[in-house]
Amino acid sequence: MKLETIVLVLINILIVIGLSRLVGLGFRRIKQPLVIGEIVAGIMLGPSLFGWLAPDLAAALFPPTVIPYLEILSQIGLIFFMFLIGLELDPKYLKSQLNVAVLTSHVSILVPFSLGTLLSLLLYPLVSNNSVSFTAFAMFLGAAMSITAFPVLARIITENNLQKSKLGTLALTCAAVDDVTAWCLLALAIAVTRTNSMTAALPTILEAIIYIAVMVTVVRLFLQRLAKFYNRTGRLTQFTLAGIYMGVVASALITELIGIHLIFGAFLLGAVMPKHVGLTRELAQKTEDFVLTFLLPIFFAYSGLRTQIGLLNTPLLWALCGLVLLVAIAGKYIGTYVAARFCGVPKRDAAALGWLMNTRGLTELIVLNIGLSLNVISPLLFTMLVIMALVTTFMTSPLLEWLYPKQQIRADVAASTSDEPRPDYRILVPIANPNTQKGLIRLAVAIAAGSKPHSPTAPPSAGVYPLSLIQLEEDYAYESTPAEADRLIVERRQEIEQLMAQLEPFQALFVHPIVRIARDVAQETAVLAERDRSDLILLGWHRPAFSKNRLGGRVGQILSTARTDVAVFVDRQHGKLENLLVPYIPNSHNDLGLEIALRLLINSPAAHLTILRIAQADQSTHLSYELRTVMDQLPEPIRQRILIPQVEAENPIEAVVTASGRADLTIAGASREWGLERQTLGIYADELAVQCKSSLLITRRYSRATTHLASVLLPADADTTPVSPEVNG
Repeated sequence: MKLETIVLVLINILIVIGLSRLVGLGFRRIKQPLVIGEIVAGIMLGPSLFGWLAPDLAAALFPPTVIPYLEILSQIGLIFFMFLIGLELDPKYLKSQLNVAVLTSHVSILVPFSLGTLLSLLLYPLVSNNSVSFTAFAMFLGAAMSITAFPVLARIITENNLQKSKLGTLALTCAAVDDVTAWCLLALAIAVTRTNSMTAALPTILEAIIYIAVMVTVVRLFLQRLAKFYNRTGRLTQFTLAGIYMGVVASALITELIGIHLIFGAFLLGAVMPKHVGLTRELAQKTEDFVLTFLLPIFFAYSGLRTQIGLLNTPLLWALCGLVLLVAIAGKYIGTYVAARFCGVPKRDAAALGWLMNTRGLTELIVLNIGLSLNVISPLLFTMLVIMALVTTFMTSPLLEWLYPKQQIRADVAASTSDEPRPDYRILVPIANPNTQKGLIRLAVAIAAGSKPHSPTAPPSAGVYPLSLIQLEEDYAYESTPAEADRLIVERRQEIEQLMAQLEPFQALFVHPIVRIARDVAQETAVLAERDRSDLILLGWHRPAFSKNRLGGRVGQILSTARTDVAVFVDRQHGKLENLLVPYIPNSHNDLGLEIALRLLINSPAAHLTILRIAQADQSTHLSYELRTVMDQLPEPIRQRILIPQVEAENPIEAVVTASGRADLTIAGASREWGLERQTLGIYADELAVQCKSSLLITRRYSRATTHLASVLLPADADTTPVSPEVNG
C-alpha cells in the first residue's frame, strides 16, 4: 500500500465522516432518522452527484485504488453492526402477542416476497443477464422486498412513545420475527446464488443449520457464564471485551466459510448473547460509538460510490423504478394490514402497523450490497432498490403521524394510565435533573398545596406534574431501543419519587410525575401543556450554552411558544418562602405574578406579602379590578399579612433590587419596567435576574382569559364580606 493511497484513504474518511454527520443532522431537523441522511450523504459522494458535478475531482479523490480499502473498512463495520442488531434482539419481544405477530410478520414477508418473485419475471430479461440464474435473481429480489429494518423501526416507536402501547409492542414483535425469518431467507438466497442451484445448496443449508444449533445450545450456555462473571465484577474488562470481539470475527469467518455470508455469524453471536441488562448495555456502549460514527459512514460512502442514478436515463427505466417502489410498498402494507385485520387488530392500528413494517433503512442497504457483490443484481437494479429503501424509510414517520397523530397517542396513553380526577389547577414542571432542581419542585408544591394539610376527605384541587423529557441524541444508539428507553424512564421516575419522599405526605398527593421520550424538549413541553390544559408551566432558570441570555435556549423557546402561562424560577437557594415581594405596575404579566403570590400566601400561614406599587412621574399605580375584587374577599387573617406600599422611582429596577434584599422570593412579570420585556424570537433581557438579591420568579401571561383569581384562589371557608381595597397600605 503506497503512501499516496494511505493519504487518499485518510482524506476520504475525513470527507465521509464530516459529510455524513452534516447531512444526517439536516435530516434530523426535518424529523427523519439520521440513517437516511447518512445514506444520502454516501450517494452524494458517488457518481450520482459529486461524480456528475466534478468528475475529474471525484476521480482524483476516489480512484479505483482506494475502493478496496473502503470496502474492507465497510465490511468490518457491517460485521459489528450486525452484532449490535443481534444484541438488541431481546427475546422478550417474541413473547408479546406472539400468535398475532407470527402470522402478521410471515404474511408481511410472504406477500412482498411473492410479488417480488412475480416482478422478477419482468425485470430479469431487462436488468439481468444469463450469468445469473433466474432462481437466485428471484429469491434476492423477493428478499429485498420483504425486509423490515428493526433498528430504525424501534427508534421510530421509541420517539413516538409507543413502546408501551399495543401497537408498539405488536410492531416490535412483528419486526423481530420478520428479522429472523428474512435473514434466513437471505441466507438461503446467498447459498443458492453461490452454488447456482437449490439442490447444490442443500449441503450449505445443512451446515448452516448445524452451526445455528451449536450456537443456540453450546455457545449460549458458555456465554451464560459471562453474565455470571459480570455480576461478580460489575464491569466489562478489556480482556473480556477482546474475547467477545474475537468471537464476533470468528463467528463471521465460520459463516463465510460455510457459504452464506459473514454478517450472519456476527448477527448470530449477538442474538445468543445473554440479555443481561448491565452487560448488554455496557458492551453496546463500548462498541457502537466507533462503529456508528466511523465505520458505518464508510459503508454508506462505499454504497454511494456504487449507486448510479444516472443509469436511470430513459422514461422506461424510471417507470420500472416506480413499479419496484409500488410493489415494495403495496406488498408490505397489504400483507401486514390484511393479516393484522384477520387477527382482530383495529383498522387504524393495522394501517399504522403496515406503514411501520415498510421501514427498510440500513438493513435493506446491507442486503443490496450483498446482492451486488455476488453479481446477482446489476448496478441498475441496485440503484432502483436503493431509491426504494430511501423512499420507504423516509415516508414512515410522516405517514405514521398522519394516521396515528402524536396528540392521539398522548390521549390514548393518558386515558389508559390515569383514572384520577382532573385537578382544577395544573402546574407542569419541566425538570432536567431532579437532584439539582429540588427548589423548583418545592416551589410548585408550595403554590399548589402549601405547608398545611387540607381536608383528608376532599381530593386535591391542584396538581403538580414534574415533567422529565429524555432526549435521544443519536440514532441506532443502544439507548434508543424501547427496552433501554423503558429503563431510562424507570430510573428517571425513581429519581423523582425519591424527591417526592422528602415532601410531607399530604403534599405528595399533589405530585404526579410524567416521564417521556422526546425529540424536541421545548416543543414537546409546549404541546403537552396545551393538550393537558395546564394552567402554568414552571421552569428552572439556567444559562444556555453559547448565550449570555439566561432566558434563552429551551427556556426562551418555551416562553415564546407555550400557549399557557409560564413562570421562570431563579433559585438563590434561600429555601424559605416566608417574605414575598411583588413589584407591581398594571399589566397582565404582573397580575399573574400577584396571583401566584396570593396562592403562596393563602397556602402558607407564615408567609407575608409586600405588593410594591412603583409609580413614575407622580402617577399613582392601582391594582387591577380583578385583583382588588379578590383581595376584598380575603379573610381578615390573610389580609393582615399583606402590605401595599407605593414608591416613586425613576429607575424601577433599582427600586426592586433594593426591596428584594428583605425578601425570600421576588415575583416579577415579564415587563419593560423590570428589564424583562419580551423581545422578538423569544429573547428576553435579564437585568433583574442578575441583580435581584432574593430568589426570583419571572411570570409571563399567555392570555388574559387564563386568570384563575375568582374561581381558584379563595379558600372554601373564606369570609367573602367586601372590605376596603386599602390593605395595610
